[in-house]
Amino acid sequence: MLVRDAMSTVVLTIGPTHTLRQAAALMSARGVGAAVVHDPDAGGIGILTERDVLNSVGLGEDPDTEPADAHTTTDVVFAAPAWTLEEAASAMTHGGFRHLIVLDGAEPVGIVSVRDIIRCWAPARQRVPA
Repeated sequence: MLVRDAMSTVVLTIGPTHTLRQAAALMSARGVGAAVVHDPDAGGIGILTERDVLNSVGLGEDPDTEPADAHTTTDVVFAAPAWTLEEAASAMTHGGFRHLIVLDGAEPVGIVSVRDIIRCWAPARQRVPA
């Protein structure tokens, strides 16, 4: 199975000056665990995840004033739609993260998460009785 078969095509894109509260509200409304952060001035894209928001709040930072770009991962590993799920899972395991932005050329076309991969693999694998 390929990344294109598992990825979510709901790609939430926010700007670097969105606050963490705004980002969290948008992620919650769309039912996604990550947002693509596009900074046209810096010329690149990054990713902000629910864990980034959680870590900031856990440190006592104010989500109403904390900008997304202060918590965005910019050293991003991207997946291609034609990657296998095994390749995506390997990249996640090696990098220690749970989301990959899927690019078709230079455009984000989806996000694949560990949960997406598990959903695809679970029905195909035989369940062992407890």
